[in-house]
Amino acid sequence: MLAWRSRVRLPFLVQRPVLLLRDLLVDREEPDLADLESLQDPEAFMWRVLPHAARTFSSCIVLLPAPLARASAVAYLYCRCLDSYEDLLPDHRERERALRDFANRFQLPSDRTPSPPPTLDPALARDGRDQAHILLVNRCQLVDEVFRSLAPPVQEIILDLVRGMAKGMIWSSGTFQHQQGILVDEEQVSRYCSYVLGLPTVFSARLLRFHHQNDPRLTADQTEDALLVGEMVQLANITRDIEKDLLRGVAYDPRLRDGLGCTVPGNPNLKEQVRQVRQDLLLRALRLVPAYRRFTLNLGFSRFSFGRASAVLMLLFTDRYYRSCAQRVGLKAWNGPRNGLALLLQCLPATFSNSWANRVMQRTEHQFLNFVREVQGEGGSQGSGVRSREDGSGG
Repeated sequence: MLAWRSRVRLPFLVQRPVLLLRDLLVDREEPDLADLESLQDPEAFMWRVLPHAARTFSSCIVLLPAPLARASAVAYLYCRCLDSYEDLLPDHRERERALRDFANRFQLPSDRTPSPPPTLDPALARDGRDQAHILLVNRCQLVDEVFRSLAPPVQEIILDLVRGMAKGMIWSSGTFQHQQGILVDEEQVSRYCSYVLGLPTVFSARLLRFHHQNDPRLTADQTEDALLVGEMVQLANITRDIEKDLLRGVAYDPRLRDGLGCTVPGNPNLKEQVRQVRQDLLLRALRLVPAYRRFTLNLGFSRFSFGRASAVLMLLFTDRYYRSCAQRVGLKAWNGPRNGLALLLQCLPATFSNSWANRVMQRTEHQFLNFVREVQGEGGSQGSGVRSREDGSGG
């Protein structure tokens, strides 16, 4: 047994409320870097850095049963490392080499110890969040220690995610480079979203199926819905960061080509273009919501399931963001809870009740789709077509 595992550790059921409270109170804008740097216990480091790496995903991970929570935390932190190479390395050749090296370091010898990951220069940080992400990359071997403690089949599910995501990010890096910083159409945006959050959603479903049924395989429909869910959630990240991405020379819509490298404030024409693109992407994301309920209710949760509550919480966090996005583009949003504690309280009954989870998800689905219809009925943007399956989720 690894030495760090011999330390006295509270059961995860006892740790969970503390971790959830910490997640609600932590300052993500100004992380305590000295504290993160001082931690030597791998699991303590993993849980302490997770809120700085995962934002709203952190609470959803902590809500999971202990084996799933630990595996999901490791997987998410590895994905955050890949994101950091993509976000912070300006040279595409260096960026793609780092992504490839991070995935290849898991060519595991008999003791299943990954080789050290490529490091990042702290000078690349633009703000406190970047500093925390760089610290995670440069101390990633602590996360590797937790990875080594996981069951080999779980390790393989994580490695499938890391390798797939690295491959996708190398594709997106090359595509952005070839197309001068632009994704040119809806298909490319969908593909990008599939790599960045679709594959993690597939990972979550595979992990849950392995935990409940000892079989990580998904059907074609489950995989398709997982990718649609990932696109819906990733579009939240894209719509939130349009101005920030423009400044670093990246855009997810060709209408913003002339704004690459520019600041939006003080530029009325660019500001209106950004507003229009953000609104179109918002409507596109909201149309994908039927996949969320189908995907969640087909995962086969047991009667008592923290995993089901975690899935509901993720949808509520996504709902809260899209309400703020609607207001940001000058539209009247639907009503809903705004603080993290209220969201937690609303999702917890789903632990015991599949019907509660279904009602919450169905209500959110109706609010999303009604909003789209109202905007289009008022002559707003018609948005763009999106991938979707027929809704067979039932009532």
